[in-house]
Amino acid sequence: MKMAVTGATGQLGRIVIDKLKAQTSDEVVALVRSPEKAADLGVETRRADYDDAASLESALQGVDTLLLISSSEVGKRAAQHSNVIEAAKKNGVKRIVYTSLLRADSSPLSLAAEHAETEKQLKASGIAHTILRNGWYTENYAGSLKGAVEAGALIGSAGEGRISSAARADYADAAVAVLTTTGHDGKTYELAGDDSFSLAELAAEVSKQSGKQIAYNDLPEADYAKALEGFGLPAGLAASIAGWDAAAGQGALFDDSNSLSKLTGRPTTPFAQTVKAALA
Repeated sequence: MKMAVTGATGQLGRIVIDKLKAQTSDEVVALVRSPEKAADLGVETRRADYDDAASLESALQGVDTLLLISSSEVGKRAAQHSNVIEAAKKNGVKRIVYTSLLRADSSPLSLAAEHAETEKQLKASGIAHTILRNGWYTENYAGSLKGAVEAGALIGSAGEGRISSAARADYADAAVAVLTTTGHDGKTYELAGDDSFSLAELAAEVSKQSGKQIAYNDLPEADYAKALEGFGLPAGLAASIAGWDAAAGQGALFDDSNSLSKLTGRPTTPFAQTVKAALA
């Protein structure tokens, strides 16, 4: 059996590849846009560009099971994923596992529409598939925490919204569990952390670990976007991030089903542990 992973040099992909190497005797293939960046993965590497249908058709030859890690190019994802699904059909891929978004069919997050479209494409493909609707990665906050310590404040627009995030390694374990066991065809899993926190609670945890008092300053969405632009982010990205925060305030990132830990057979990583790593 041959198992392939798209986006294998990405942050999630690398973790999945490492875990698959340890947990399956199947042949693992890394599908990457730039093979030179994948030399350290220790598995067969094939060039696969989401925008290049010919490269995808070549890369998926002989593949039985595919983990389609969603593209990082927001706005191009639906078309790119369609290219992968079409190449999979042409090559007779038997099963696709796709990393989607928490409640993609009803989420207020602007990211949801492309994921929902890909889910529809999968259902229409005739290929056996499993949808992993991943919630927020706790690491999404990691990059801003040292800056928050320096500034003495964490800013956002999520109000008192609760965020059931988990570590990338938790979502990687879920993907590996589905890839290496049976009984998941046709299923959609809503995946999120066992515990949740507000951004005020995140600021309190950063205060506790850093020994410096960090406030949480909740801003109107437009003001938060302007602040992010002031930090050097492009206007479009700043507006998107502020919008995601506002959606979190509406409950878009909260889930208490514990489906992730049930799937992996272990508790999800406490957010305090990810904060500790970010501040180290």
